[in-house]
Amino acid sequence: MKRTAEAMGTTHSTDSSKGRGLTFPSTSDSQEDLLPVPLDIVEEIFLNLPPYLVVCVCRLVCHQWKKVADSESFWKERCRREGYGLSNASKKTEDWRLFYFLCKNRRNLLKNPRAEEDMNGWQIMENGGDRWAVNGIRVPHPDEAVQKNFITSFGMCKKSQLISLEKEGYNPSFMDQFQPTIRISDWYAQRTDCGCLYEIHVELLNQRKRPLQVFAPEVVYLKQWTEETWYQMTHVFQNYGPGVRYIRFTHGGKDTQFWKGWYGIRITDSCVEICPAVDT
Repeated sequence: MKRTAEAMGTTHSTDSSKGRGLTFPSTSDSQEDLLPVPLDIVEEIFLNLPPYLVVCVCRLVCHQWKKVADSESFWKERCRREGYGLSNASKKTEDWRLFYFLCKNRRNLLKNPRAEEDMNGWQIMENGGDRWAVNGIRVPHPDEAVQKNFITSFGMCKKSQLISLEKEGYNPSFMDQFQPTIRISDWYAQRTDCGCLYEIHVELLNQRKRPLQVFAPEVVYLKQWTEETWYQMTHVFQNYGPGVRYIRFTHGGKDTQFWKGWYGIRITDSCVEICPAVDT
């Protein structure tokens, strides 16, 4: 392995200041100093390196390494090894490298979406009636890991989160160039014995926090004696144009019979995620 590494122009170093124990040939080195290495061996080595190192360092060393680092087969194999596959076999992706990084960074950008930390992470916009409360779920949620929900009262209750995409690792140039799919979802339920209403309002905002695109469906009204079950609200933002820097997620509701206590809409498992378009 040492001989292979030297052939690729890398040497081990005990000086930690030289970048994670590896040194790379300087720009003054000639291509003749690099012994030819089969591309499949180069690819196998790259598959065992951190992905950011492959993109930001390895592909800049020489044309041979760049060819491997930019190849579809390399990123497709990386996806296979790390378990990132297409959820729909009938769909295809045109950019496996983008697909890989979107899958690797995919996560819920909302804090405390399941009420596991009381109201932490949420900004209270309206707190009517007996105010927001947190309690255990009344009927099983489709995801058995969900055990708590937020509950509204007889006055309007709304809460919100503002997501900074740059702070979450999605820099402006990436957002403007690729405009990755932004998927939102929210789960809500009512009590059988009391009618209630549910609202959701999600905005894609620019640097000045002005809306560029908005998802604001009609208010959902659930009548008294409606079966007590969980409903999911979903929406996908695509082709929204350049300039998106923030996402504001707001939702809430109340009961419609003005009963004292907490008989209004119940909300949990809210989600905002950036994901590959083929998975929506």
